[in-house]
This record gives sequence, structure tokens and C-alpha cells, in this order.
Amino acid sequence: MDRKIIFYHSPHTRSGGTRVLLEELGADYDMHLLSLRAGETRQADYLAINPMGKVPAIAHNGALVTEQGAVFLYLADLYPEAGLAPSMGDPRRGPYLRWLFFYGSCFEPAVVDRAMQREPARPSMCPYGDYDTMMKTVTDQLDKGPYLTGEKITAADLLWGTALQWTTGFKLVPETPVVMSYIERIKNRPAVQRATAADNELAAKQEAAAKSAS
Repeated sequence: MDRKIIFYHSPHTRSGGTRVLLEELGADYDMHLLSLRAGETRQADYLAINPMGKVPAIAHNGALVTEQGAVFLYLADLYPEAGLAPSMGDPRRGPYLRWLFFYGSCFEPAVVDRAMQREPARPSMCPYGDYDTMMKTVTDQLDKGPYLTGEKITAADLLWGTALQWTTGFKLVPETPVVMSYIERIKNRPAVQRATAADNELAAKQEAAAKSAS
């Protein structure tokens, strides 16, 4: 089976986590670079690929995959030899899936509400209940350490480690010792450092290009 991925990416966005995962997996991929600042994710060419105009998106064998949890699940299963996806029958498989999808279904909605200074919907309508309960659920799991499903890192940790780094940076998540030590474990990985450095370089080039065009 051909495992080459087409990766639609914009630096310093949510798709940075996917780039980290691709590096960890040693995946074969072609990157299609988009400039969020220049509005390229909202132009017709990209909207024909992903009508939501969001990154990350990946394509494999003609199939499009969007949404971070789905992208991480797909990629980690596509490269099982990397050992980042517990297989069916592994007792970690259920918790692994839980944390992949808790991110998009609970964490991000709560963080966005907090960033926008919006009151959450009433509990029966709100996907995350309340912010404090959501964060306690996350930090209680991290406190069991060192990783979300135990002693071995999974793709879910790469998603959460990169997300917690930017959300603590924007003061949307408290910089508690358990959160910060978890972030350090993830960001000190060589693949994370390679992806971060490459993304910083891409972002600088896009910034320079935008300034020269103005």
C-alpha cells in the first residue's frame, strides 16, 4: 500500500501538531503550504479541497481527512511500526481514543469560550459542561503521568502536548506544574524540535513575503 500523504499546512496554526506527528512517524508526505495571513485557506482552490477552509487536512489514496482527532488517528494507524497507536485489544486503545477526541469535543470549545470571554451554554447544552471540570479532568489524567495512557507515549500526547503549549502561552490554560512538566516532556523530543524549528522558519518567510508585498 502506498502510504504517501498530502499534507495541507499553515505554520503557527493547529496543523503544527500534525507536522510534529508526521515527523515522529517518519511519514512520507508532500506538504502543500498555505498562508493564513494571505487568506489562502479561504480561496477557491483550497475550499475545493476542504470547504471548511481549515487546516490541518491530509489526503491519502484520494481520501480527504480533516479534523485533528481524525487526522491523528488515521496517521498513527497508517504507520503502526512507529508504536504511537495502541492496537485493538490493547487495554490502552480505549483511553487513547478518549483523549484524542476529548480534545476537539471538550477542550477546544471550552478554551474558545474562555478566550472570547463568553459564558458557556447551560450544562445540558454545553459540550464540555464547565471549564473548571474540563480542566480538572485533563490535569487529573496528566497527574497519573508520564503520558495520557501510561508509561508509553502515543499520538494523543503529541496532540495535547503541542496544544497545551500554545494555550498556556496565550494564558488560556493555567501554567500548573503538572501541565508544564508534561509540555516539557513533549517539546524536548527531537521530532518536535525539528518540526517546530522548520515551522518557525516557514512562518518567518511568510511574514517577510507579506511585508515585501505591502
